[in-house]
Amino acid sequence: MNASKQTFTTLFLILVILLIFLPFFLTFSDILTRIVIALDYFHIIRDVIVPWEIRMVSVLLIPFGLKPSIAGEYLAISKSTGPFLIEIAWNCVGWQSILFFIITGWVGFQGDKYTNNSKYKAWLIGFLGTTIMNLFRIAIIVVFAYYLNQQVAMIVHDYGSMFFTMGWLFFYWWFSYSYVLEEKNVGEES
Repeated sequence: MNASKQTFTTLFLILVILLIFLPFFLTFSDILTRIVIALDYFHIIRDVIVPWEIRMVSVLLIPFGLKPSIAGEYLAISKSTGPFLIEIAWNCVGWQSILFFIITGWVGFQGDKYTNNSKYKAWLIGFLGTTIMNLFRIAIIVVFAYYLNQQVAMIVHDYGSMFFTMGWLFFYWWFSYSYVLEEKNVGEES
């Protein structure tokens, strides 16, 4: 099986497994989060990545008519009933999607079929694309919470996030195999 088929097969299997075991994964994610909090490993994400992502998400919300202020881990948005606060916790920044990207990358970039330079480009595009996808995912959740309600936003957060991630990964691998990864010439060194 060639690398592109193997990567898509891996993605499909991850999606199927996630759908079958979604309730388990949500519970496991919560348990894992509590362990990471208890072990005090979340400070870098909370202190460095979360503030950066909150600023980026606040910019993405402007086209939706929202002008949020930043208050720590919270976006404060004016509403007729008073300030609407939404927390962007360290666990919501998308570490799971980065993990799925790394797993599929490990499978997709194995072997010597593609040049190392094109693999580096594909890794960079994948990492940046996954980060951007997470920013849009968070912004969409905020829009649902603001305009609809928290329950709808939680459904999008818990279930929609998986579909955003899988959709992005399918697009990413199609794009990488179609336009980024370059096959080595016969006899070319790594």
